[in-house]
Amino acid sequence: GAENLPTDGGYVAAVNHLSYVDPFTFAHFMFDNGHLPRFLAKESLFRKFFIGNVMRGAEQIPVYRTTGDAMSALRAAVAAVERGECVAIYPEATLTRDPEMWPMQGKTGAARVALASGAPVVPIAQWGAQRILAPYKLVPRVLPRHTSYVVTGPPVDLSRLEGRELTHEGLREANDAIRRP
Repeated sequence: GAENLPTDGGYVAAVNHLSYVDPFTFAHFMFDNGHLPRFLAKESLFRKFFIGNVMRGAEQIPVYRTTGDAMSALRAAVAAVERGECVAIYPEATLTRDPEMWPMQGKTGAARVALASGAPVVPIAQWGAQRILAPYKLVPRVLPRHTSYVVTGPPVDLSRLEGRELTHEGLREANDAIRRP
């Protein structure tokens, strides 16, 4: 489904989150297809010495959850999309806790960024990274080798919501469309 990735202009990649490894498998897929994603990631990761340096150097976007500065991530994401970049957002904002690995109810960040910027949202599903590193585990299982899949759907049509005030109902409608294109 790489043909569904926009070839010009910024966009939001809405991708499921199964493992601490899947940002790497997803980034590999994106890089192989000519796109460098900027992730929204929880701020605490930026405070870890090695990973924080890497994330700051790669210009990833910190999310300050439950603080007065939480909206700064959305402003930074909108600005990145408006500059023509790909911004990767995990709509659930965390690893899935569903025992069958299904996505949980999403937050409205991807919808907010898309509607504020007028950029398309591309739904992306990945599967297999959880076999390398199970959710909330720290020890990977590299043998036997595991296959990871990344599948990209066509951009979600949010045109019916563009130009409208960002109400709770409108954001939920956009969020539902992103989750089930």
